[in-house]
Amino acid sequence: MTIELSREHLQAICSHAESAYPQESCGLVLGLVRGDSKTVVEVLPTENAWDEEAMQAFQAIEPLAKLGETKRGNYAIAPADMLKAHKVARDRKLVIVGIYHSHPDCAAIPSEFDRQVAWCEYSYIIVSVCSGKAVEVNSWRLDDEREFQSEEIENYSKNR
Repeated sequence: MTIELSREHLQAICSHAESAYPQESCGLVLGLVRGDSKTVVEVLPTENAWDEEAMQAFQAIEPLAKLGETKRGNYAIAPADMLKAHKVARDRKLVIVGIYHSHPDCAAIPSEFDRQVAWCEYSYIIVSVCSGKAVEVNSWRLDDEREFQSEEIENYSKNR
């Protein structure tokens, strides 16, 4: 499986991650699925909605997870933002193909909590931001055993 992103989309994701530092950024990517490839058509940055209520809701899903109370090590996308993205995607004949978020001063690899709350149909783009600068971007997807596998990121020209 691959995910195709234009330079502009990749830059939008990295810029959002850098502007949110030292907190985690998050957002949605809309696009098309063709066979084993996802093509990103639009990036929708969202606000990191992590708060006490989100922490309690996620703790109910994964009681053993060690969740922090701050946006520095956690992110959540508000249900209203997910609903809005689904409507935008539907109106444009697209689908949500993935979710992106950043890892401040950490590697661009999924945490155990990321794995526990991930959905199989989405790609998970993670940006490592060190000292305010995006230094690495990786994409991941869940396999049939609910383990993350690396997903190749291909760059494409939006004008093709």
